[in-house]
Amino acid sequence: MEADSKPKKSGARLCCVCNQNRAALKRPKTLEQICRECFYAVFEEEIHQVILENQLFKPGERIAIGASGGKDSTVLAYVLSELNRRHNYGLDLFLLSVDEGITGYRDDSLETVKRNELQYGLPLKIVSYEDLYGWTMDEIVKMIGLKNNCTFCGVFRRQALDRGAALLKVDKVATGHNADDIAETVLLNILRGDIASFNSDFIIIRFSLWLMLGCQNLNKFSTYAYFKKLDYFSTECIYSPNAYRGFAREFIKDLERIRPRAILDIIKSGEDFRISTTTKMPEQGTCERCGYISSQKWCKACVLLEGLNRGLPKLGIGRNQGLNSDGKKDRKRDSRTPSIESK
Repeated sequence: MEADSKPKKSGARLCCVCNQNRAALKRPKTLEQICRECFYAVFEEEIHQVILENQLFKPGERIAIGASGGKDSTVLAYVLSELNRRHNYGLDLFLLSVDEGITGYRDDSLETVKRNELQYGLPLKIVSYEDLYGWTMDEIVKMIGLKNNCTFCGVFRRQALDRGAALLKVDKVATGHNADDIAETVLLNILRGDIASFNSDFIIIRFSLWLMLGCQNLNKFSTYAYFKKLDYFSTECIYSPNAYRGFAREFIKDLERIRPRAILDIIKSGEDFRISTTTKMPEQGTCERCGYISSQKWCKACVLLEGLNRGLPKLGIGRNQGLNSDGKKDRKRDSRTPSIESK
């Protein structure tokens, strides 16, 4: 009788949340073993609570979701659309994509975004480098090579997102960055000695959705996308193998293997970073050429564009101030120069 009363041993662990389904993964934060359905619920509820606690959105706001077709932005678009419907946030959501003009990469990923538009019922707006700047990344790489091409793409993409947001007349832009991305940005700003960008980046981070979701590590986004069988594009950019960010990423991964909390510690250091009151910081103004935000007479995009148009692609690379240090620069607008007024 005593033998019959003993519970039967099971080869599979049960979910510690529902105690019914078989556990499918272990949560890094709590080390709890949970099933897929409970993982979905916990993941989505954490994001919902972050949105409420930090008052990230207000009813009636127009929100653009930066959509690249990749895993992180696809998860963000799916979860945000689901929470908006489930909890009645009252948000008007849009997908905003940037077409850099990279044949065999961005054209394929944009097909994924177009499918997401239909799957999630979200309007899609695509802005392209060719329309905004008169150049594609394929053309830029032919001129500059593979060493500094990411400088052009990073500057142009950030401005393109802002211009796309202006066209959609949205209140906020949500991007699917995770803790790994934030830690890389902190390290890159330190390595470059770029104090001004370091400070401004964290002002942006504190008031954006991606810091709040930053506690979700890369593996968590991957697991959610995989289990949910979301439709996303997973190929790396064909021009990124030599990117400076890639070396920072590998270094951070090595640190994480030694100390699992390394990524969160780097982010915390970035948040606590303080600039001395005696340090002279650049004053924010507007570009005299296109009207975009700039601390110089010309914004970085206009300097890079001028170099391309004049056949001097390295004009705005590195510490070289280029046209911003030339008091006699030609103010005549080039036909390829972006204009906020015309866009």
